[in-house]
Amino acid sequence: MYTNKDFKSNVAVRWCPGCGDHAVLASLHKSLADIGVAPKDIVMVSGIGCSSRLTYYMNTYGFHSIHGRGAVIASGVKVANPKLSVWQTTGDGDCLAIGGNHFIHSVRRNVDINVLLFNNRIYGLTKGQYSPTSPKGFVTKSSPYGTVEKAFEPAALTFGAGGTFYARMLDVDFEVAKMVLPAAHNHKGTSVVECLVNCVIFNNGTHSAISSKEDRAEKTIFLEHGKPMIFGANRDKGLVLNGFDLKVVTIGENGITEKDILIHNAKTPDYTLHLKLATMRYPDMPVAMGVIRNVEEESYETALENQIDEIKSKSKVKNFEQLLDTLEQWEM
Repeated sequence: MYTNKDFKSNVAVRWCPGCGDHAVLASLHKSLADIGVAPKDIVMVSGIGCSSRLTYYMNTYGFHSIHGRGAVIASGVKVANPKLSVWQTTGDGDCLAIGGNHFIHSVRRNVDINVLLFNNRIYGLTKGQYSPTSPKGFVTKSSPYGTVEKAFEPAALTFGAGGTFYARMLDVDFEVAKMVLPAAHNHKGTSVVECLVNCVIFNNGTHSAISSKEDRAEKTIFLEHGKPMIFGANRDKGLVLNGFDLKVVTIGENGITEKDILIHNAKTPDYTLHLKLATMRYPDMPVAMGVIRNVEEESYETALENQIDEIKSKSKVKNFEQLLDTLEQWEM
């Protein structure tokens, strides 16, 4: 049995007071204690950015790598020792800009790592430049007249790379975190958890439309596999299909009953509906939280081990000397 304290290091946390990263760290401490994996069997890997400081605040093994390369290190650690629980902490800049190529290929390979993608829509550590997830028109130090770029959708990038697990949580919503983080750990393959966090200094209130406790019930929807997609303070709203699009309806109006509401299927291989759910945005639609996609596929390291075992079982070469005998030889 473990407690939160077992996963806390003695390093002073240096995030700004009010930063959303504090809440994610607390959720991670609690979730790992509940999961019950020994700290010595966990490796935290990070790149560069505010979120990447998290490795110092964990009483586990850790590797603070270079900008955008966290996925490379995490993949190598997992393949070298598949018994370890490997977590990658990264930000929207570290993961989706300089680290974008490594991110999509770790997802494509389905390496069994857990990616915590901190999304505050800004470069915080380098003092407030726009990031790949900053909305178009956003004014920052590097876009004084508003960025003309279209923002990345992390979910679309994940699904396009063949991702098997995608979830979303708010920094301040501990109830969702305690369900999402263990689910990510239990998934065999690349688990991507988008953590919507607030940067109190350079992008304060970026998620304020949905983050307050009063607004959460009406403006977000918590998805659970096998359960109807119902939300609202009175649990009277739900999602239905209107042609190829999702539509919000009110239960009890126009003959709508709970039986009409869509049932969430996180395990279907077809990600069409998962993408629609993950890209819903307030005010037109509620923002999806919880586990959006959770599909079982063989992980990279399992496939690699199975291939090695199969080749070894068929090979006549059983040791190094026999291998040398199969090579070209000359006598002088």
